[in-house]
Amino acid sequence: MSDTPPDRLSVNPDSPYYDADLLERGIGIRFKGVEKTNVEEYCISEKWVRVAAGKTVDRKGNPMTLKLQGEVEAYFRDDAEEG
Repeated sequence: MSDTPPDRLSVNPDSPYYDADLLERGIGIRFKGVEKTNVEEYCISEKWVRVAAGKTVDRKGNPMTLKLQGEVEAYFRDDAEEG
């Protein structure tokens, strides 16, 4: 596996940017220098994140999200497994 996270990633399995292997490895997000734990999707090149808006959900049961603009830094929480 690569040591750099992808440019765009989503936690929604219906999204084309979903990758279960990367999510299982653990990705951390810093948005404007602050650690965020409620990020649903991010894009580094376009400089935005989608975060859950409380506990509200849409009619399909997906969390309602807000798109926030700013500097995004993604990193792996764990080192790549060796072997």
